Amino acid sequence: MRPLSLRIADQSETVLRLSGAGCVFAEDEARLLHEAAAGATELEELLARRIEGEPLEQILGWAEFGGLRILLEPGVFVPRARTEFLAARAAALLRPGDVAVDLCCGAGAIAAVLATRIPGLDLHAGDVQPEAVRCAQRNLAGHARVHSGDLYDALPSELAGRVRVLVANTPYVPTDAIAQMPPEARDHEPHLTLDGGPDGLDVQRRLAAGAARWLAPGGYLLVETSDEQGPTAARIFLEHGLVADVLSDEEVGATVVRGRLLS
Repeated sequence: MRPLSLRIADQSETVLRLSGAGCVFAEDEARLLHEAAAGATELEELLARRIEGEPLEQILGWAEFGGLRILLEPGVFVPRARTEFLAARAAALLRPGDVAVDLCCGAGAIAAVLATRIPGLDLHAGDVQPEAVRCAQRNLAGHARVHSGDLYDALPSELAGRVRVLVANTPYVPTDAIAQMPPEARDHEPHLTLDGGPDGLDVQRRLAAGAARWLAPGGYLLVETSDEQGPTAARIFLEHGLVADVLSDEEVGATVVRGRLLS
């Protein structure tokens, strides 16, 4: 084992290199990269990937979300801390035995939080991206059934009319705004996980249009969106028979639209 002083010096050098590359949390990232690397050669490889802009979570192979370690692989959407607000709002509506669905599930982060907080759910998750489905199957093993397909096409027909809570972190970045996103998202996450169409709400329109078939009476559809998009998304929900409200957490910059099916 290397002397402690040498290990500290090496980590200090890593901090400097990360800071020079524009990493805001260089000290935390340096610590995680040193913990992940088996030796100097691997550390240099991981550091080079990070300096080139690859998301730290994809390099490490996991992301922290809701107190859980969510396994990831390159090319899979990285769950953001603000989305914990969406997961918490969904969990607050559920009881053991309820049917819950996480669509556009990515690596299954929201479903994993629901499984942890509400034992005994009939829990399902779905995504159209094969890499995401593979990650979700690993993260949700023993907790949920993971399905492959585009939105509702992923779901088994026996769930129709039975879903208490349907939650989805859909793509909601307007197409023209993707070019202004940080390189680690723009260049390393699939555009299908980011691109919400001209106004960012195309996928949410499709979700709202199909929700009545899948939700139980009194069931809920919840989506994450931006603060600016919230009122428009709520109107879309209303157009499709969902009584909607907009919830927000200014501290983390999170906005959720929640719609309830009354009949």
